[in-house]
Amino acid sequence: MNAVEPTNAEKKAVWDSYRAGKPTRVPLTWGVNPRIILLNPALNPEGYTYRQYFTEPRVTLIVQSRFQEYAATVLNRTCDSDTTLPEAWNFSADNQNIYDGAYFGGTVVFDEGQVPSVVSAFAFDDLDAFLAHDFTRPLENPWLKARLEFHARLVREAESFTYLGRKGKVAPFGLGFDGPVTAVATLFGADGMAILAAEPVKARRLMEKIVDDVLVRNRALADRNDGWKKGDWGWAADDSIQLISADMYRSLVLPVHARWYDAIATGSAADGRRSIHLCGDATRHFPILHKELGVTRFDTGFPVDFGALRQALGPDVEIAGGPPVMVLREGTPDTCAREARRILESGIMRGGRFILREGNNLPPCVPLANLQAVYTACQEYGRYPNGA
Repeated sequence: MNAVEPTNAEKKAVWDSYRAGKPTRVPLTWGVNPRIILLNPALNPEGYTYRQYFTEPRVTLIVQSRFQEYAATVLNRTCDSDTTLPEAWNFSADNQNIYDGAYFGGTVVFDEGQVPSVVSAFAFDDLDAFLAHDFTRPLENPWLKARLEFHARLVREAESFTYLGRKGKVAPFGLGFDGPVTAVATLFGADGMAILAAEPVKARRLMEKIVDDVLVRNRALADRNDGWKKGDWGWAADDSIQLISADMYRSLVLPVHARWYDAIATGSAADGRRSIHLCGDATRHFPILHKELGVTRFDTGFPVDFGALRQALGPDVEIAGGPPVMVLREGTPDTCAREARRILESGIMRGGRFILREGNNLPPCVPLANLQAVYTACQEYGRYPNGA
């Protein structure tokens, strides 16, 4: 099937019907960030590096505006996102996924051809010292001070920067949180998993400390702008729970996740206004998260058995996911289309609460023909002819 690209109005109608609970078709979106520019020589002919992107404001502005142009005019033709260029660019001091590890003392590494990473800073024997360390003055943290200084330089550089005749605005500096188990794995490496198994009491204290210190940090940053306030929805991420058993999750980690949700959002588990992002082989934890923590929106990675997941969670839970990024990058249009069709016909569409996307985060150099093949399959096999 050679589908005709929907107009922006038709794409909006797909999303509007989905959000109204009366979907006409599964919506398709791509999770993507500026690495598709930086790590693709065809889109980065100057050879800008991640180190430059993190330290040279003008490089940040060039890469981010180029990314927004490419997303609107190229990528968005293969999904249900608007293809109109923004009137003004949106800039930020991008920290990728290194911010928690760097904030708590890890060393940021810029390996050629890779996104930045953090080298583990601690071992099992450092646990007590870490638990005793004071992180309650976040604006004095060396890494955070350096990033705030960079943000100030970025704001100044943006005042005179234009791209395609458009200026832009730098967003206030803020940080998220990638989850307590992920932070433990980042900071302590393999020893972090040993701590969870061998020292469960201290491990619980460690994760609670990380959550509390992150809250202090994020509130301090919010207070520099509009101030801290709880949201209507709770959100979380913690990819490294894929490394632990369901029993360990329930006994050790679930209470810490509850601590996080309760701190950032107004609702309770009973309200069901909670979401989570989990890459990797973590779906065994999803029923617990849904039943015990009230998570009703799951952003998945790979591997995922979508039919089994829908059966386990029921028709009312939102699930986002799709073909593994390895298939999208290395496969052919036919294999990508077949994988999209297989997922859509797995039973995941029951209830009308499914969003098709990559699993998870679009890598650089994915052939556009593969993305278009997924979109075409979505338009054919993702329809709800008689309603969800």
